Amino acid sequence: MRFERKRTRVGLVAAAALPLVAGALALGTPSASADQPSGRQLLSGTKPQWATTKADKGATADSNKVSVRVYLAGRDAKGLAAYAKSVSDPNSADYGHYLTAAQTQARYGATKAQIAEVTHWLKSSGLKVTGTSQHYITVSGDVAAAEKAFGTQLHNYSKAGHTYHAPASTASAPASLHGAVLTVTGLDNSPKKSSHDDTLPPPDAVFKNAGPFSTYYGSNTNKKLPNAYGGKAPYAIKGYTGEQLRAAYGAGKYTGKGVTVAITDAYASPYIAQDAAKYAKRNGDQKYKKGQLTQVLPDDYTKTDECGASGWYGEETLDVEAVHAVAPDADIVYVGGASCYDDDLLDALNKVVDGHLADIVSNSWGDVEANETPDIAAAYDQVFQQGAVEGIGFYFSSGDAGDNVASTGVKQADTPGNSPWATSVGGTSLAVGKNDKYQWETGWGTERAPLSADGKTWTGFPGPYTSGAGGGTSKLYDQPFYQRGVVPDSLALANGGTTKQRVEPDIAAVADPNTGFLVGQTQTFPDGSLQYSEYRIGGTSLAAPVIAGVQALSQQARKGIAIGFANPLIYNKYGTSAYHDVTDHPLGQGQGLAVVRVDFANSFDDSDGTITSLRTLGADASLHATVGYDDVTGVGTPGKDYVKSYLPPKKNKH
Repeated sequence: MRFERKRTRVGLVAAAALPLVAGALALGTPSASADQPSGRQLLSGTKPQWATTKADKGATADSNKVSVRVYLAGRDAKGLAAYAKSVSDPNSADYGHYLTAAQTQARYGATKAQIAEVTHWLKSSGLKVTGTSQHYITVSGDVAAAEKAFGTQLHNYSKAGHTYHAPASTASAPASLHGAVLTVTGLDNSPKKSSHDDTLPPPDAVFKNAGPFSTYYGSNTNKKLPNAYGGKAPYAIKGYTGEQLRAAYGAGKYTGKGVTVAITDAYASPYIAQDAAKYAKRNGDQKYKKGQLTQVLPDDYTKTDECGASGWYGEETLDVEAVHAVAPDADIVYVGGASCYDDDLLDALNKVVDGHLADIVSNSWGDVEANETPDIAAAYDQVFQQGAVEGIGFYFSSGDAGDNVASTGVKQADTPGNSPWATSVGGTSLAVGKNDKYQWETGWGTERAPLSADGKTWTGFPGPYTSGAGGGTSKLYDQPFYQRGVVPDSLALANGGTTKQRVEPDIAAVADPNTGFLVGQTQTFPDGSLQYSEYRIGGTSLAAPVIAGVQALSQQARKGIAIGFANPLIYNKYGTSAYHDVTDHPLGQGQGLAVVRVDFANSFDDSDGTITSLRTLGADASLHATVGYDDVTGVGTPGKDYVKSYLPPKKNKH
């Protein structure tokens, strides 16, 4: 039975809900150290930080069973990283010289000899091989065999009131394998035991917005409500649709034709095809063509209770409908993970890369950086690098809890957007006015003040912080080359010390659920029936598919040439009319922004009454959207010239 770290979806922030933070990982490679045992290669990061001497409860019984996954480094890990960089850098002679999936495997993948040698080592240690792919080998056996194979002892440790086993020292592999092993996962069994379930639960309980609404930003104001920031705040919009988002982000005539976008999440909504078709018809989006929306799914599903499988249905629905709304001619392939855990999400990402299913991959899941461990991080980075050499770019939500202090007590960035090989997508509050005219954006960060009982004041104005776009300075990764000269030193050195570090996000789009996207989904109603309904939603898990859709438009403008790993090109366009430079005070310093929102007390109907509140915009924890690059919106959001900036240069006529 396999154990691994759980992931959650990032940004399904509905109108009355607080944010959901999400899950995956980033960077890390096995490395040698002064403590390297003779004849062994250390697999760094395999001893978790919680496995301390103080928490040690003694050796794990030799007869206990373990199941682990041994990831393969391939034939040229350093060469893979080097080519991933050069092929993605617009200033490199290798730029855009992508490899096919077969060429990538032939040049950088594990050889048959390496797989055979690693397999022999594992079997000779007494472990049973239960599965083999071009990326990893899974094995099971007792603790004694695992200890023999990986050169460490497994001990029991207390953690958060529970006892788990983990390596007492960093695991290793024989040096005679010449670096064929990238890392090993599963030697610790925190946090939970896996369970198997080959069926999926019904959709989550219905959620609806109460209204009144604005049809565009500022269209509906109740003059009887109290003032805020020197005037009357408008009602929140019902939810932006494709036409408004396309206008805001400079879509022009481009539709994403000829481009495929992949979406990865856990599980799969049984109703996605009918929901997406109905939503498009009701909201003016283009009808799906035959075969335009496809799914690649696992044979069965696991950990459905632990992961809240039905909660992921809304994530897939949001991602699919947002991409189609922005890029109506782009093909969409949904690749579902068997669970919300690392190995299963990695399998979904590997399917995209191994089959080159798409050039653009939207991923609305993540985790806080404190939960990142180098063992699984190394496996994620390998996928990102392999994708880069094939011309595939990965876009990840930056998180929905701002600096994460309120949710974790520690100021930190989110993963896997912290990876130098991933594009981190931050979030904004967006104002689209009459006739789909872009008005302004501010960094997404919300404060909430309810209407007083007598209706004369906003109680505790502006109220406590509720949610906002994730961002910040990584404590784990150095500054990548493309951020040099763009990211201010005050952010790159925010953690102290003299080494500049990776800062996220890289780019941003609408995420605030108060200025969010209208989505349509089959949900479970109070009487137990399943019905289609629509509601407004936000979170950076909206921003990620919106940016993926905009990238599809840009790739079409590029005459279909793959953008690939986009960060070097994104930063190359910094400071140009390609971007809206987003700040906390788009209407001027000191001019506050807010909307009025009315929610059903029971999230469904008015039988239990409604709650009216004022939502202040542009107040993201301790993060600030400033002139230039910032850790809420990165280089900014796509402007009217963003898509056009990808047009090939015109040739001079002689």
